[in-house]
Amino acid sequence: MNTIKGAPISPGIAIGKVYLKKTALEEISFTMAENKKDEKKRFQDSRNLAVKQVEEIYQEMLRSKGEQEASIFLAHIEMLNDTEFINGVENILEESGCTSEWAVKTVRDNFVGIFESMDDEYMRERAMDIKDISGRVIRILKGNDNEESLKLTEPVIIISDDLAPSDTAQMKPELVLGIINETGGPTSHAAIIARMLGIPFCICPKITILVKNGQMLAFDGEEGKIELEVTEGILKDYRRKQEAFHQKNLQLEKLRGTKSITKDGYEILLAGNIGAPKDADKVLQQDGHSIGLFRTEFLYMNRKDSPTEEEQFAAYKEVAEKMQGEPVVIRTLDIGGDKEVDYLKIPKEENPFLGYRAIRLCLDRIPFWKVQLRALLRASVFGNIHIMFPMIVSMEELLKAKKILEEVKRELRRIKIDFNEKVPVGMMMETPAAALMADVFAKEVDFFSIGTNDLIQYTMAVDRMNGKVAHLYSQYDPAVLRLVQKIVDSAHENGIWAGICGEAAADKALIPFWVGLGLDELSMSPVSILPTREKIQGLSKADCENLVEKILLLRTGKEIEETLRNYR
Repeated sequence: MNTIKGAPISPGIAIGKVYLKKTALEEISFTMAENKKDEKKRFQDSRNLAVKQVEEIYQEMLRSKGEQEASIFLAHIEMLNDTEFINGVENILEESGCTSEWAVKTVRDNFVGIFESMDDEYMRERAMDIKDISGRVIRILKGNDNEESLKLTEPVIIISDDLAPSDTAQMKPELVLGIINETGGPTSHAAIIARMLGIPFCICPKITILVKNGQMLAFDGEEGKIELEVTEGILKDYRRKQEAFHQKNLQLEKLRGTKSITKDGYEILLAGNIGAPKDADKVLQQDGHSIGLFRTEFLYMNRKDSPTEEEQFAAYKEVAEKMQGEPVVIRTLDIGGDKEVDYLKIPKEENPFLGYRAIRLCLDRIPFWKVQLRALLRASVFGNIHIMFPMIVSMEELLKAKKILEEVKRELRRIKIDFNEKVPVGMMMETPAAALMADVFAKEVDFFSIGTNDLIQYTMAVDRMNGKVAHLYSQYDPAVLRLVQKIVDSAHENGIWAGICGEAAADKALIPFWVGLGLDELSMSPVSILPTREKIQGLSKADCENLVEKILLLRTGKEIEETLRNYR
């Protein structure tokens, strides 16, 4: 059997040598520990180091690939800190007197068994996360925590029995022609990363026993078809398929220089989300017309102290100049919640997403925040910078933030430093409180940017990293879409523009809904800009407006998602 069928996950044609990655067989046997107290400390020390390692991976993924791709590692941190996991291991250590390796393995096997037996696909795939975090702790306990599982030296097709999230975080994308995994599905971490990077990917159980390291293989990530023996004829056929796929992408390339405008003349500005000045190049490469979200917190991370005013000024100036007069929306510091900065000494909180974060921290540390505001204002003369406040939930907060900005303006005037006197000021709309007060807020700002990730989380009261309730987190929920409608309507009624900068901005199923609502801007990962433009150019705003009316009458997120996915 030279041709087999897998489950297609990420489109594209892969032809190349196999890099076989099989999970190493564990050699963990029941062994008695010398001292229970010392063994518990050994486990806790290893767990703490694992948390630190995953935090570093999370911050790097957040900076380099984006919030959605990084979020799985936030879940890993929560799992490592989960009381059920910790207590489970410590109870075994206490009751049996065994070593930590055996205790972690036992708890892991119990959890994996529970998750893998669940009906829900999303929940089943969380078993992979349990294996990943437990494997990390076990490796640390064994003293080989620095071992890399993927050592790629040439372009290859990765074939794996159990590709872990940490594997995909460390792989070099330029050396990955394609991925076939035995386990997982569309919501697995590897799948998300593959789609983002344009890497062909499919799932095929037992594939590892059918291939050898270094053999030639070809597969179609859109159809799931896998060729185990690449003959001249098959190679010719797949080269032809590869060229056709390439031509399809070239059709997208032809959209460069065109506008994101519907068939009946409605234009939406497509912007890019960035985390560092160099990311602006990616937006320009993908023909993005502006920066819809510059996450400035990344300037503060992975360092021992906060960036100076000059460092920040240089970063903001660089992006403004690169964009040559196009809008650059810069969000002021959004630290806290899932983003930790040790030197700021933010107290640990039981509920950080509802605590001391973003604008709340800045309004509490005004001299510290003024450094950023000065840098932003000074850079504003070098381009079209917009300043945006995050996590505003009350008028008191907005007015206080604007007052502090005016104080900084006065200070700069006094020392005769130029800035754009009319720099636009906007706010993130990411809570139900902000959405319900949108008509009032719209009179105080120049624009709204809707952060759908947090808006969904706060509206649905769902921690999307909590596997037991993650299925309730939905960008198709009618409550969320009605709040977005209210925000957009309130903005337009008061003569300001409204955009979306959350993950939902580039959801192909939702784009007709966004068009029908009359959104002015969609800001997304740069790789999504051209496909989104293609989608918009095939739509009619009048038809999309009719769709919105229909959608807002539906009562469940499932009905809404089905209707949107079946829309033309």
